[in-house]
Amino acid sequence: MELDITPWLNLAIRWLHVITGIAWIGSSFYFVWLDNHLEEPKEKKKGMSGELWSVHGGGFYHKQKYAVAPEQMPEKLHWFKWEAYFTWMSGFALLAVIYYLGADLFLIDKSKMDLGQFEAIGISLAFIVGGWVFYDGLCRSPIGQNNKLTGIIWFATLVAAAYALTQIFSDRAAFIHVGVIVGTAMALNVFMVIIPNQKKVVASLTAGEDPDPRLGQIGKQRSLHNNYMTLPVLFLMVSNHYPMTFSNPYNWVIVAGIGLVGVMVRHFFNLRHKGKSSPGLVFGAVGLFILIAMFAADTDKRARKAITPEAAAFTDVQAIIGKHCSSCHAAQPTHELFPEAPGGVMLDRPELIEQYAPRILEQAVKSDIMPLGNETGMTDEERALLGKWIEDGAKR
Repeated sequence: MELDITPWLNLAIRWLHVITGIAWIGSSFYFVWLDNHLEEPKEKKKGMSGELWSVHGGGFYHKQKYAVAPEQMPEKLHWFKWEAYFTWMSGFALLAVIYYLGADLFLIDKSKMDLGQFEAIGISLAFIVGGWVFYDGLCRSPIGQNNKLTGIIWFATLVAAAYALTQIFSDRAAFIHVGVIVGTAMALNVFMVIIPNQKKVVASLTAGEDPDPRLGQIGKQRSLHNNYMTLPVLFLMVSNHYPMTFSNPYNWVIVAGIGLVGVMVRHFFNLRHKGKSSPGLVFGAVGLFILIAMFAADTDKRARKAITPEAAAFTDVQAIIGKHCSSCHAAQPTHELFPEAPGGVMLDRPELIEQYAPRILEQAVKSDIMPLGNETGMTDEERALLGKWIEDGAKR
């Protein structure tokens, strides 16, 4: 029996990505929580800006924070960086394995732009690198001193990138790329700014010099930015499981709306950790989420209704399935990339087409996930006919 290594490689990298992502987000959220709960020190030491007592796992902990740095370097210093680095590296590896190696199926949508594999990869890298260059330049500019204005401009830039990407790549790939742009900015904040600044402070202390307080302020600002970008990037990373978000005609609006919901939820918790009450943010976030869901459902319904046929015969449905689906979804697939039917779903017999009608509805009617990359050129009219047959009861 031949072992197909690609799915196992995909699984291993995805698992690593989840593990390291949890570690990074966990430590990031904890330190923001810690910073927001610090109290005035009872016994003040030079440079100490706050302290906190806490209990966890049966033990008591006493944390102390220095505004810039202690007078002397401690013998042992714990750094929090590898969580961020491995999250980004595993995420980019996943992007390469799925969307670069499988560009024709997962990245390119020839109905939008007829790209070659290397052209598509080049555009992908340009967006990722360009996103960081713009964001970093914005933070270093005079505008970067105003966190609110910086956030608004960065948010608008990401929405514009989302719109552009949905016009170039497959919808699912477009959403993932917005997430990669944000995740790259977050990881490079750690790699290019926060850790180097901390190393400069350590070097100053080791040399017996007074550290530059601005280094810590800049690091804290980038850390704060990461804090607000975390929930939107999590949505983007799981969005490929929810076709109703990325297959909508106004998918870039959904990116903007749910991203804003994530920022509002994060701001609520940041304020709450400081002892400030802001229930309006929660109600606002829930209300906005509901509005987005209603908007998505309505626009999707109107888009499909515009081309819905009056009737659909099973013979026509079977012909569409045979033309666009059976090369992969069959007992003996003829597609060169699939030795076995993906997910065990076979559509080469009438009873199996009936059985998997709900899956067909989700994957090929409500979304354009299937066929992958629409390499067989399934038309909107064919999708509508499948939808009408399923709506009428999916009977032969």
